[in-house]
Amino acid sequence: MTATDEHFGEAASEWDLETLYTDLASAKGKRLTPVEKLHLRGLLCGHSPAEIAEKLSKNGKGVETDLCATVYKYVKGLVDKSNGKVENWRNISEWLEEAGYKSLSSAKVQGLELLPEKSIVNITNINIEKNQIVFLINLRIPTQLSSDLPTENLGEDIFKGLQ
Repeated sequence: MTATDEHFGEAASEWDLETLYTDLASAKGKRLTPVEKLHLRGLLCGHSPAEIAEKLSKNGKGVETDLCATVYKYVKGLVDKSNGKVENWRNISEWLEEAGYKSLSSAKVQGLELLPEKSIVNITNINIEKNQIVFLINLRIPTQLSSDLPTENLGEDIFKGLQ
């Protein structure tokens, strides 16, 4: 983790940042800079450009100008809103959530707790093949077993809880 990764680190618990960085780099044509990543994480944490500037001890107008020239432009290209206007900085996180970059919230199954801050669901590709829509999904769900749960029938108990 670099020094700039320490700021707005909570974005990593709710967003698939690595995939988002990769996809935005494709939209940009080259890798995002550390400052672009930092500003993006600030937006994803729900901070306005002025709040991002304040937390980073920067000029508010400078951060807003940087966002308009970089992150806003890349996100618009990524989510196919090239003709759309970023009317509010909140549009960025809304568009990215609609595009599937936000991790899904938790669910509880009998005896098994899913950890929302670590769970990641990402649709990596959508294709139409032979009159079918095919989704490629990357699903990572860390689990923690309850200590009082017997493990010999764990699989059966989990599937009963899902029915």
